[in-house]
Amino acid sequence: MSRTFPVTASRGTVYARRTAIAATVTALAATTLLSAPPAQAAPPTPPSAATARTNLASLTVQAEGSSSGYSRDLFPHWSSQGGNCNTREVVLKRDGENVQQDTACAAVSGTWRSAYDGGVWTAASDVDIDHVVPLAEAWRSGAASWTTSRRQGFANDLTRAQLIAVTDNVNQAKGDKDPAEWMPPSSGYHCMYARMWVQVKHYYDLTVDSAEKTALSGVLNRC
Repeated sequence: MSRTFPVTASRGTVYARRTAIAATVTALAATTLLSAPPAQAAPPTPPSAATARTNLASLTVQAEGSSSGYSRDLFPHWSSQGGNCNTREVVLKRDGENVQQDTACAAVSGTWRSAYDGGVWTAASDVDIDHVVPLAEAWRSGAASWTTSRRQGFANDLTRAQLIAVTDNVNQAKGDKDPAEWMPPSSGYHCMYARMWVQVKHYYDLTVDSAEKTALSGVLNRC
C-alpha cells in the first residue's frame, strides 16, 4: 500500500519567505517611527523656577498703564512663517500630535492636549493660540511705547514660551488678565505658567504691578 506524503518546502524557499517577512516588519516599523508625534509637543521650555524668581525680582514694579489707544491691530499677528504657513499654523503643528496639514498649511487633523485644563481636542477649530502675556496686558505694561515692528515680534514670538495651543473657551475666559486675576484651571500647570509669564516679561522688559508680582512670587516659591 503506497502512502502520499506532503511536499516539504526546500531550505531555499523557507529562507526566502523569512527574508520577505523580516523586510515587511522592518518597513512597518520604519513607517511607525516616521508617523510618531514629535518629542516636543509644547512651547519652548522657559527658565527654571529659580531663574524665574531672580528675573521677577529684577522687573520694574508699577501700576498698569491705561488701555487708551489699544488695538489688536497694533500687534500684527499670525505673520507668515514661510510658504503658506503663518504663526498660528506653526504652533498648531508644534503643539499637537500627528497633525496633518493641507496645501494651504491649515491643520486638517490631529490631537491637541490643552495644558491649561487637560482638554483633548481633535479639531483645530476647538483650539486657540494663547498669548501667554496677553497683547492688551503688554500694552499696559510698556508695549504702548514700542514700534509696530517690536509689537509684531512679540505677538509672533516662537522662540520664547509666549504662544501655546489651548482650549478655546479657556483662553477666552482668561482674556487679558494677569496671574493675580487668572491662572490655568489645572493647578499642576501653575508653576510652568508662572515661569513662562516671567520669561516673556523679563525678555521684553515689561513692568509688573504689585498684585501680579505677589501672585507670581507665591506660585514660584512653591515650585
